[in-house]
Amino acid sequence: MAEALGTALLLVAVVGSGIAAQRLSPGNPGLELFENAVATGCALAVIILALGPVSGAHLNPVVSLVDAALGGLDRRQLGAYIAAQMGGAVIGVVVANLMFSLAPVTMSQRARVGPGLWLGEVVATFGLLLVIFGVARSGRSAVVPFAVGAYITGAYFFTSSTSFANPAVTVARMLSNTFAGISPGSVAPFIAAELCGGAAAWLAIRYLHPDAREIAEVVIVPHQSSPVESHR
Repeated sequence: MAEALGTALLLVAVVGSGIAAQRLSPGNPGLELFENAVATGCALAVIILALGPVSGAHLNPVVSLVDAALGGLDRRQLGAYIAAQMGGAVIGVVVANLMFSLAPVTMSQRARVGPGLWLGEVVATFGLLLVIFGVARSGRSAVVPFAVGAYITGAYFFTSSTSFANPAVTVARMLSNTFAGISPGSVAPFIAAELCGGAAAWLAIRYLHPDAREIAEVVIVPHQSSPVESHR
């Protein structure tokens, strides 16, 4: 429930702020992107703060996959997390569309295609995973929500793809033909790039922080006696 609710709220923030930015600043794509980035980064930080104590607030299938590879989730839990994230993401987009008096689902026509954009997704996802696990492994789990929010805000601008970095977000955003949308034909290469970025991050994390059991704790709340076991 926490993963579904958190991912839904994340998509409400991503798509809702994109629609609002497009309406508030028409014809000014730089300002629209700034408004979209700040709203998303701030919302993401507080969602992680609110829901991290329950599920770790992964909100992202790639985060869950890497956590599982490092021993934090078993296969059954991983499947449940990803299903909740994907379902929550779709619900979030529908809610965002309805908030702004749009049809619940409108397939996006916004093509995002090209090697530069795909490389941008590899970089965005690699950096996101490195931030999450690196900050947690360094003993500063309490600041992970702020680190993640800051990284995503920055990555909207320093990556060519505007940092989707999340397969659930990528799939759901094709359901809104707005500033934040992505056309269905652009989705598969984006997800492939995100998985590549996640795999590269897993290798880097294993090399930089070889104690996988500690790394797998990610953003679980400090007051629990065994963060990894809290998933079980």
